Amino acid sequence: MVLRYLLRNWLHTAVKQKVREKVVEAAREQLHTAADKAQTDQSEQQPKPCHLGVVFALGIEAGGLEDLLTDVVTTRGRGFVVRQGALKDRQVALILSGAGRPAAAKATEALITGHRPGWVLAAGLAGGLNPKLHRGDILLADHLVDTAGNQLALDLKLDLAALCRTPGAHVGRLLTADSVVRRPDEKCPLGRLHDAMAVDMESFAVAEVCRRHQVRFLAVRVINDAVDDELPPDVENLLAQKTGPARLGAAVGAVWRRPASFKDIYQLKENALLCSDRLGKFLARLIEQL
Repeated sequence: MVLRYLLRNWLHTAVKQKVREKVVEAAREQLHTAADKAQTDQSEQQPKPCHLGVVFALGIEAGGLEDLLTDVVTTRGRGFVVRQGALKDRQVALILSGAGRPAAAKATEALITGHRPGWVLAAGLAGGLNPKLHRGDILLADHLVDTAGNQLALDLKLDLAALCRTPGAHVGRLLTADSVVRRPDEKCPLGRLHDAMAVDMESFAVAEVCRRHQVRFLAVRVINDAVDDELPPDVENLLAQKTGPARLGAAVGAVWRRPASFKDIYQLKENALLCSDRLGKFLARLIEQL
């Protein structure tokens, strides 16, 4: 009884603290959004063309690259938010699609129509399917495949030797799945079946839209969970949420049902932030070549 009482009190305090943090974060985001909107009304009417567009599923994936941009301008339309800024002499537009192939395809259409990029990159986190890839490693895809067996070859006219001098950088086959692959006993057979090094949920859909519009395309992923790592059981439900409050509600619900998920979700976020920073630096070097 004492243990249950202490656990309940700890959980109540932890949840209250996280809710308080999220309320403050949401308030700041609303102020930031209002300021962005006031400054960019004109750009919303006439989106600026860019040299390159990057499709991310989630904001936490985009943060590493966004931090490297200067003179960032926000535009809104078609249900998406695009942040566009300068990376040296290149104009780069980042769009957040949400998780999954339909969302990624829709965001890519909006990005190409509104900003007319010369290149589009699908970027973000991925799960490792090959023991050669460790957490934080980078995969530059030379082939894409989906779980139905459809394939796309990518023409990498890049200085691969220079890019692969980055420790932990690899070139190989990337699989796009329709759901989260979170357990090692799923990852190993999937990697062997499709001869793939990593798995995500969006890249193939982005590539299909780019091929239809005849826009040059690349896919770059950072490994968030290696082949032997198991993701928390709550991760798929969290990814399915479309808004910040919904994700907060899902996280609080997960903690209430399974107190250990608090630690799991916190660690997952910390890992993702570190991976995002590493991905952003690699993308910056890659963009210089395009």
